Amino acid sequence: MDAIVKNFPALPATDGRPSQKEAEDAVRVLLRWAGDDPQREGLLDTPARVAKAYKELFSGYDLAAEDVLGRTFEEVGGYDDIVLVKDIPFFSHCEHHMVPIIGKAHIAYLPNGKVLGLSKIARVVDIYGRRLQTQETMTAQIAKAIDDTLQPRGVAVMIEAEHMCMAMRGVQKQGSTTLTTTFTGAFKTEPAEQARFMTMLRGFK
Repeated sequence: MDAIVKNFPALPATDGRPSQKEAEDAVRVLLRWAGDDPQREGLLDTPARVAKAYKELFSGYDLAAEDVLGRTFEEVGGYDDIVLVKDIPFFSHCEHHMVPIIGKAHIAYLPNGKVLGLSKIARVVDIYGRRLQTQETMTAQIAKAIDDTLQPRGVAVMIEAEHMCMAMRGVQKQGSTTLTTTFTGAFKTEPAEQARFMTMLRGFK
C-alpha cells in the first residue's frame, strides 16, 4: 500500500480490489468497533453510503495526470510570461489517519512555446487530492506532473491547507495552516522569478 500511495499510479480495472460487499462489511466492523450497532435503523444504509462516498473521495487512484495534461496549445501569440492559477480549492485525506485535509493550491508556470487549458491545472489538483496524501508529496507530485508533461521553463506550486488530523485529534489545534512549496526550472534557479511568483500571489485578487 505504501508504494501505491507514494508513486500514485492510476490503478487498472482489475487491480484486485475488494468487492463492494467486502467494503461494506468492513464498514460494519468499524461501526461495531466504535461501539455502535450496524443493525440499528439509522445505520442500516451507512455501509453502502460510506463505500459510495469513498469511491468518490478516492477517485484519483483511477485517473492519471498525464491523460488530463495531454493536450496543450501552441497558439500563444508569443506569450512567454508567468501563467498563474490561484486559490484552487481541494479536499484530500491524510494517509496517516484518513481524516480530511482542506486547502487551496496556487500553481504557476513559465511557458516554453505552449500552454495548458486552465481547467487542466485544477483537474490535476483534484487527481492528486483525491488520494491518501501527505501535503508535501501532493505539492511535489503536482509540480512534477506539469513539468514532465508541459516541459515549461519552470513550475511553481504552493499549497496551504488545514489538516483535520491536527485539528480534530492529537493536539487539537484548530485553524493552524500548513504551507508547502515546490519550484522547478527558472523558479528554482532564478530568485527573481520566485520572488515574482510570491508577489503575484500577494497582489492578485
